[in-house]
Amino acid sequence: MNKPVGPPDKRGEPALTLVPQPAPRARWQQPWVIAGLLALAVIAAVAATWWLSGTSSNVRYATAPVSRGDVTRAVVATGTVNPVLTIIVGSYVSGTIQDIQCDYNTEVKQGQICARIDPRPYQTVVDQNKANLLVAQAQLEKDKANLGYAQVNYERNARLVKTNAVSQDVFDNAKSALEQAKAQIGVDEATIEQRKAQLEAAEVNLGYTNIVSPVNGTVVARNVTIGQTVAASFQTPTLFLIATDLTQMQVDTNVSESDIGGIKEGNKGLFTVDAFPNRTFQGTVTQIRQAPQTLQNVVTYDVVVSVDNKDLALKPGMTAASRIVTDERKNVLRVPSQALRFVPSSAAARAPEAHGVAAASNDVYVLRDGVPVRVPVTVGLDDDSHAEIAGGDLEQGERVIVSERRAGAPSKAPAPPRIRF
Repeated sequence: MNKPVGPPDKRGEPALTLVPQPAPRARWQQPWVIAGLLALAVIAAVAATWWLSGTSSNVRYATAPVSRGDVTRAVVATGTVNPVLTIIVGSYVSGTIQDIQCDYNTEVKQGQICARIDPRPYQTVVDQNKANLLVAQAQLEKDKANLGYAQVNYERNARLVKTNAVSQDVFDNAKSALEQAKAQIGVDEATIEQRKAQLEAAEVNLGYTNIVSPVNGTVVARNVTIGQTVAASFQTPTLFLIATDLTQMQVDTNVSESDIGGIKEGNKGLFTVDAFPNRTFQGTVTQIRQAPQTLQNVVTYDVVVSVDNKDLALKPGMTAASRIVTDERKNVLRVPSQALRFVPSSAAARAPEAHGVAAASNDVYVLRDGVPVRVPVTVGLDDDSHAEIAGGDLEQGERVIVSERRAGAPSKAPAPPRIRF
């Protein structure tokens, strides 16, 4: 606003003089804006300081030692413990079980009687065939006597026909009777042989009423009781299962088609059973059967692992958790497999790469003076738990990094390693 500040004019009124006013300030020059910018600058500086400190000193690394030990690659499969050879003892004839002399776990010898079927029906058949044989033999003696008479009658008529004492027809009848008598002898002899064969068959069936063990072994199953009727008309019934030798067992494992290519005969097989969880049994792969087994579109093959069972600890039918060793390295330098997959995320850890360390397809990070240093290595056998170090600047006892975690972060959520492809 203009105020009168000069001398009065001719009318006696003070003269008006324009006093220059200061120009208004720009918005960014306002005090509150400047204060906000200063606050943002302070926050940015604090954040930068926190980030720089967090990427270096606030990162905590989980390490594992470089050690010496075994690296084993194996195929895991499940299987069943079975005797090497199990004999099925059945019955050829039908009848009622009259006696049982073998039970579970009975040690039997070859030819030992384990059970008896009622032999009376078969004994009757044997006696009948014996009588038929005696009848055939008696008939042979009778026909031999008839043959003698026919022979004498023929010779007499042969002399009389020369003197015309008998007719030619009588002579011809005598000759025919002689030939028939000779033929009857042959029929009788054949009948006797037939009766003998029938008698032998009946005696064989009678012998089958005794159920005997065909081998030396141990009875592992008994499927019959006294008084039970055995019907062998359409299918041979199973009465006993006899294992030849329980000191030698085998594990029939089911190996998937994706793993069968690495298994060879002679590979070592390790397995455990639920009955002995703290004991590991060792065997050898003796057979890889070519017959595939398909279950729910999964193809498996039967791999047989033979094992010594002198202490009879293994029982038939046990479920075995098997590991078939396909490759193995003894007493080699090794690191955890996780160390090969780890890459640190902090900038400080990557500084050693700029000091002439060439990139490598396989490398590990070693914690040296609190800084992770990348070390190129040559990896040998890897069993998914440990990896063999076949070459590289690593020594036993050094600590390789397997994971990292920032200080202050929850222990349950460590920073996961980045996978390198």
